[in-house]
Order: sequence, then structure tokens, then C-alpha cells
Amino acid sequence: MLDFPRWKIWSISLTIFVCIFLAIPSLTAKTSLASNWPSWLPSAKISLGLDLAGGSQLLLEADSNDISKQRLQGMEDTVTTELRRDPRIDIGDISTSGGRLSFIVRNPTQLDAAVERLRELTRPVGLTGSRDWDVQVVDSTRIVLTPTAGGTARALKDAMTVARDVVRRRIDPQGTKEITVINQGDRRILVQVPGVEDPEALKKLIGQTARLEFKLVDLSANPADVQQGHAPPGSQILPMADGTGNIAVKRRVMVSGDQIIKAQQSFDQNGQPVVSIGFNTNGARRFGRVTQENVGKPFAIILDDKVLSAPNINEPILGGQAQISGNFTVASANDLAVSLASGKLPVKLNVIEERTVGPDLGKDSIEKGIVASVVSVVAVIIFMLVTYGRFGLYTTYGLIVNALMILGIMALFNASLTLPGIAGFVLTIGAAVDANVLINERIREELRRGRRILDALETGYKEASTAIFDANITNVIAAGLMWYFGSGPIRGFAVVLMIGIVTSVFTAVNFTRMLVALWVRRTRPRELHI
Repeated sequence: MLDFPRWKIWSISLTIFVCIFLAIPSLTAKTSLASNWPSWLPSAKISLGLDLAGGSQLLLEADSNDISKQRLQGMEDTVTTELRRDPRIDIGDISTSGGRLSFIVRNPTQLDAAVERLRELTRPVGLTGSRDWDVQVVDSTRIVLTPTAGGTARALKDAMTVARDVVRRRIDPQGTKEITVINQGDRRILVQVPGVEDPEALKKLIGQTARLEFKLVDLSANPADVQQGHAPPGSQILPMADGTGNIAVKRRVMVSGDQIIKAQQSFDQNGQPVVSIGFNTNGARRFGRVTQENVGKPFAIILDDKVLSAPNINEPILGGQAQISGNFTVASANDLAVSLASGKLPVKLNVIEERTVGPDLGKDSIEKGIVASVVSVVAVIIFMLVTYGRFGLYTTYGLIVNALMILGIMALFNASLTLPGIAGFVLTIGAAVDANVLINERIREELRRGRRILDALETGYKEASTAIFDANITNVIAAGLMWYFGSGPIRGFAVVLMIGIVTSVFTAVNFTRMLVALWVRRTRPRELHI
């Protein structure tokens, strides 16, 4: 028991000191010390969850019709690219009416080759044997592609996974906010943003699909027909974003937002807010080639099926850099830049429920949580002091250090404290006491058996530690499962519980043992009252 090496004393003390140091910014957040805290020191704080700090909550639902539309458009682009460029296959105009894609193979001898090529372009859905598109031949020379239910379901599942990540990047591009973005079911995403009480701005940022496309303007279209919504073959009618009318553009996409690698708000030569974008290698090459081939012609900058502007290509745009203009304000240009940089939403999301939680409810919860924590700690301290005397005093030191370590570790990982988290915090106090009770009772038992003081202390800590580790490993596993499978408040509870279990074992097995060893080494007691 007395053989407690100096390196171990220093390592335990240093660990405790670092954790307490990390907890200081959270404990002094509303004091003068916070404003005078040196910038070069760690300043991470524990943020409060939605139930404590207030904020906004949105429930988003995917538009399944948008997924079907995108799949149809994507297959149309694939057929145009793969078949029309194949010299062996000559096809006619492509129709997308009725939610199906159909076209005629002009040369009947090429029909089998076209069908085989299309089946290569479709993908199997799981282990069912079906594919994401059903390829059929009707009227001898017409091929019809029909989206299957399995293919649509898989596309929706993939889109929702991507959409969740895009929403998170848009709200928290730096990854420093404590937000909750989780999938609920097959078509919904739950978004919780503590501290934000303006859901309109949040909805505007999230709701923008940010599907950016560059297309050539169809100069052959009759202006009167365009305003009536009639487009020439191979073109489409899109509205201007400023509401000044419609414009006809080619269906073929020159460059899409998928090829953007950076986007930021800036100003043009006239001092107007614009969005500067940069393309990846493939996008820069395509954009440069198209602008070289179409100097003097206008091209449309399209965002979510609305034309922002249609400037002329005065000269080839090389180097992979471009600007998007469209009567922006600095705020709207910055929002668009964030949306483009975070990626486009693969599916349109509609807000079906929104809630705003004020800080008053959270303030009341915090006050009651603090009262519950203080009462529980004080009651435990009184019990331990009365029951175990000096060893109860060491347990009290361990409880205080344990609480500070929990706060420090939570601040280190930028964890968010929720009302269930406060419950987990209180629960860890009980776990810490359990460990000390096991140790103290085992020491008592060894003393009753007539062992010497040092032997009783050594055996008590050694034997009790085994039971403590076994019991808390199961608790950690349970908390880990809650964190993995849970969401929102359940995760907050699990995080605090896992941290608290680890710190409780550390303070009970190592810290209090160090205090007892130093006291025994210093005083050499002849009797032990516990």
C-alpha cells in the first residue's frame, strides 16, 4: 500500500489538473474571468442542448415526386450520352411522358444492341434479382424504360443519407455547433439547433436544394412561344428568378454543381455581391471547352430550376473559376455560397413541422437540475462522512474531483448538456459512491478478520477493484449501446453516463487510494477507524 511510486502520483495529479483546467471556462462562462481568459489557453465550453438553451426544431420530409423526376432526368441524360454517341445505335427523340422514358430505334437491326446496352446501365436492387429500371420493347422498335419500386426505394434511401450530411454542413459548416441532424424513418430528417430562435432563416438555408446548372440559351426559340411555355424540341422553359419572364434553355447540362469544389461570397468589378466558384478538374475542362465553342452566345446560370442570369460568353472561361451574379445582397450571396459549398440536396425537403423552444423553460430546468445535483451530492457527502469518517472525507474529495473531471472532459469533446444529461450526471454520483462503498466495506471486512492495517488496505483496494471494474464495464457497454442506437436526449444521457463511469472508477480506484497511501505513509497509524 505504501509503495505508491512518484511517477504514478504525478500522472494522477496531472490528469486531474488538466481536467479541472478544461472545466474552468464552462464554470466561469458568465463571470468576469471569462472575458479575461487568455486567448492562447483552451476555451472550449459545454454547450446547452435544445431543452436547456432553447432553439428551433424542424422536421423535414423528402418529396418522393422529386426523386422520381430526378431519376427520369438522369436516365434521359444517360441514354443521350451512351446511345446517341454510339455510332452503332441510331435513336429518335426521347419522351418522358407518364413517368416513363421511351424512344424509337430507327434501325431495327440495332434494337438488340440498344437493349443490351441499357441493361448494362441499369443496376440490380439488392438480392431480389430485379433491377432499378425495367427495360421493355414495344411496337417492335420502341424501347420503354420504367422505374421499378425497388430502384426508387433505394434511390430515396441513398438520397436521405446524403441529404442528412448536406443539411448538417449547411447549418454547421465549421463543425463547431452542437446540433442534432438525424434520420427518422425512410423519408424524414429531424433538425434541432440550440440557441437559434429564428426558424425562418433556418428553413431558408435548409430548404434551398442548391441544384446549380449551366446551360446554353436556345436562341432559335420564338419569344412569344417561350412566354406561353412552349419550348422547341431538345429545350425547356424556365422562369427567371427575378420574375421578369421565362427563358428557353437547352436541356443538356454544360456543367453542374456536382463539379464545384469551392464557393464563397465576393464582389464583382462594380462592387456588387456575387458568388465566386471553382470547379474540379473535370468541371474546369468541360466549362472551358463549352465556352470556347460558344463565344458570343448567352448561357443560363440555373439554381433550383430558376434562371439567376443569362450573360453572354464574351471569351473562353478557362482556369476553372467563374462568378454567379443575380441581384444578390451580401447575406443572400453568402447563403448561396454556403449551400453550394456544402453540396446540393439530392432531394427536395419540405418542412412539415417546426417548433421554437424559448430559453425560459430551459432556465427553469437548469435551476432545478442544479438543485437536484447539489442536494444529491450534499446528502451523499453527509452519509459518507458519518459512516466512514476519514475515509468518507477522501470519498468526498473524490466526488468533487469526479464532477470537475466530467465537466472538463465534456468541454474537451464539445459535448452538449441536455436535461437527460443532467440526470446522467446525478446518476454518476451514485456510481462513484458505490465504488467507494465497496472499497470501504471490503477494508472493514479485512480488519474484522484480524489483518494488519496495511494488509487490510491493500487487500480491500485490490479485491474491490475487480468487482468495480466488472460492474462498470457492463454499464459502459449499456451506455455505448444507448449512444449508438439512440438519438437526441438519449445520446446526451449516454455520453454523460459513459464519461461519468470512467471518471468514477478513476477517482475511486486511483485518486482516493493515492490519498490514503500518502496519509498512511505520513502518519503510520496504529489503529484504523472506518
